[in-house]
Amino acid sequence: MSVEVERYDPVSTGRGADFPSEAGNLRDMPVAETSATLHTATVIDRRTPAQDIVVSGLFAPSLAAHARPGQFVMVVPPAGSAVSTALGIYEAAGDRVSLMIVVVGPRTAELAALQPGSEVSLLGPLGNGFDLDGLGEDVAIVAGGVGLASLLLVAERIAAAGGRGHLYYGARTREALVDVDLFERLGIEATLATDDGSCGHRGYVTELLGARSHSGIAACGPSPMLRAVAGVAARTGIPAQLSLEEAFACGVGACWGCVVPLDRNSAQAPAFPPAGAGERRDYVHARICAEGPVFWAHELRW
Repeated sequence: MSVEVERYDPVSTGRGADFPSEAGNLRDMPVAETSATLHTATVIDRRTPAQDIVVSGLFAPSLAAHARPGQFVMVVPPAGSAVSTALGIYEAAGDRVSLMIVVVGPRTAELAALQPGSEVSLLGPLGNGFDLDGLGEDVAIVAGGVGLASLLLVAERIAAAGGRGHLYYGARTREALVDVDLFERLGIEATLATDDGSCGHRGYVTELLGARSHSGIAACGPSPMLRAVAGVAARTGIPAQLSLEEAFACGVGACWGCVVPLDRNSAQAPAFPPAGAGERRDYVHARICAEGPVFWAHELRW
């Protein structure tokens, strides 16, 4: 692992969009070749789109330049009394990245409370993100709850490439549906669902997927939702990529604590540990933090 400390510097660094304009067919997911870097970032803005949800903007130009849709960072709380936590990269442009933090315990509460001027250590970008040119030019973007945090960059890259996207977004209540306007500003139409019927469709957001045809699906959310998306993709023959949510221990694949069964022939299948003598399983265990978190739905064996 290469380690490079990046400290606050007012000199601006730009970044380029590299989403191919020509959509491809179903193919192997490319495996990331970048190495994790340790960044010391400075909080430069903070907003609260809903109760217990904070979007923290950070000055981190090197991270912004290299982040791809669907990648994440491991964030070390400044107090140093708790282990790091994994957060999806929400925004990445110019000198700035942002993280969507949902307060669920002391680690996330400490991170959410950081004010502008505070410093925080980030390890990333980590994991394999979305392979957008494998999803075509009309993509269904499916978000469940805070799974939205891994999908704004997807929408931005689709819009920048001149493609079409449609956001299917579900949450428990109206109040938990956040930042829909950020997608709509990109020309991404939104269809909403809530468990209690307070906004949009009453029920699961996956119940809305069959309303129109798409060339591909990019989804992030709770496992039951992703399983349902995989089912829709299998029935309709639409290629789908799923970003799996998991509580990571190390975030770099060292501990093998976040595994999922994956087709042995997948390009993302790890070579270690090797298959045992006479083993006939058609799957291997892949690490969500290292080989993922994004996988082709049809290659998962869950």
